Amino acid sequence: MNISLNKKYSILILLLTITWADIAAQQSDVYFLIKKNFSIFSKTYENVALDYVDEVDPEILMRNGLNAMLETLDPYTVLFSEAQNEEAEIRSGSNFAGIGVELGFRDGNVVVVAPLEGGPAEESGIRAGDIIISVDGVPAEDLQPEEVLDLTIGEAGSELTLTIQRFGSEDPLDLILTRRRTEVRNVSFAGLVPGNEDIAYLRLNQFGIGSAEEIRERLVGFNEQSGIKGMILDLRDNPGGVVQEAVSIVDKFVEPGITVVETRGRKAEYNAFYTSREPVLFNKPLVILMNGGSASASEVVAGAIQDLDRGVILGEQSFGKGLVQVVKPLPYNTSMKVTIARYYTPSGRSIQSINYTHQGNNSGVVKTGVGSGIYKTRNGRSVSEGRGIEPDIELKSDMPSLLEIALIQNGAFFNYATRFESENDSYEASELSQEIYDEFLSYLSDSGFSFKTESQKLLDELKEKIQDLEGADERISAFEELIEEEKQSMFIKQQAKIKRRLFLELVSRFDGATGRTEKSLIIDPQVNEAISLINDPDRIDQILSGS
Repeated sequence: MNISLNKKYSILILLLTITWADIAAQQSDVYFLIKKNFSIFSKTYENVALDYVDEVDPEILMRNGLNAMLETLDPYTVLFSEAQNEEAEIRSGSNFAGIGVELGFRDGNVVVVAPLEGGPAEESGIRAGDIIISVDGVPAEDLQPEEVLDLTIGEAGSELTLTIQRFGSEDPLDLILTRRRTEVRNVSFAGLVPGNEDIAYLRLNQFGIGSAEEIRERLVGFNEQSGIKGMILDLRDNPGGVVQEAVSIVDKFVEPGITVVETRGRKAEYNAFYTSREPVLFNKPLVILMNGGSASASEVVAGAIQDLDRGVILGEQSFGKGLVQVVKPLPYNTSMKVTIARYYTPSGRSIQSINYTHQGNNSGVVKTGVGSGIYKTRNGRSVSEGRGIEPDIELKSDMPSLLEIALIQNGAFFNYATRFESENDSYEASELSQEIYDEFLSYLSDSGFSFKTESQKLLDELKEKIQDLEGADERISAFEELIEEEKQSMFIKQQAKIKRRLFLELVSRFDGATGRTEKSLIIDPQVNEAISLINDPDRIDQILSGS
């Protein structure tokens, strides 16, 4: 018996010795390769910096080399220069403040796209469509929106003079604003769906610090209202944020002790399990809205809710960003953000939709088919890996038509709303009237709005080839008449979509982003489908049970 045990111990020790020797050999190989290639790299760098025919800046040369190296990894592993770090430190400082405004470019001018609700700009009466002339006397002409925005930033409590040109006003207006910190809200809207006051709706813009606590407060409020049937959590176009906030949000909907997400990396220190800890705060039916702009922490929440069969995911396939980054300090006040792990949902599947080959600049292979494995939810439903999060009910969003895109690019909705606001003190309606729509069409005609259809583009190409042929002009004119008729028919066929977009633009001018969201819920196809689901709990049960 003892001889047998001794043999087993000897075999075990031998296996451990071989394993450790193998690991040591691998590490030795890695360190040798690092030393070898660093020697080659440093000598190459020295030769180019000192001997190349043209004088080169050693710092720029090295930075280009480092950036090229990191670009072979993934788009999220990047180097931050000393200047970038200093700027980040300034922006994160407690005394750093602005005026709460979003700027854009229209007709060669920097204009106000929207003042942030509750910010100094909104309180000073700044409106969407106002043209920025100067900031503290510095002309905005020839500046980009980002550069003008930088001019508005300074010490909290300090004043600036903003000179604007408002539609309908001949003289520029000088407004004095006081800078203060205006935080972008995590939750942009939380309330009851108009017309369906027994269904709660919550839109989460980002997973910033405190977002889970904000949602807790909203859920407590929903629970205090009697007759609530269920909730819609809107994560569309939410790019993510702090993963711990995502875990804490899932915590509000599932029982404690459940793995919400797991991270796995090459090094053991980056492997972690994030579990739920609190009792369930909201136990009624849940529908999560998602699209291609839902990424990272949004996918952590949607993936966990789906794997645990806690709610229905509705909409479109998510972005598929399942990589974890940390920022590591480097010498001379530089730093780098580096990918160190991947996210995995409770069923064990990866969220990441692209495998990077590391053979070229951000070269990757998109997983278009079924992933490397099929996983099972708590109820035994099949879910695939490596494709982001696929919805339980796919419902594509209404993509803008060629005509809508042309109207947006020409600033037609924006500019008309600016004029409308200058001529009206208020706007109260449940939908756009035909009178205003006809007025909008007249505005387009007066402003010389035009756009090219696909037919027009083909005809333009054909003109160059047949212009010398006999009778070509007559036939081209005939085609142009047909194309013009096609354009007019597009305005008729797409009237409902154009009306909807213009209606929401007008609402946002008078009722702000909150009013726009509230009105949009009534006409949002995905929201309406979610409402239908919550009103049919048996259908939700069938989906989550896999039947």
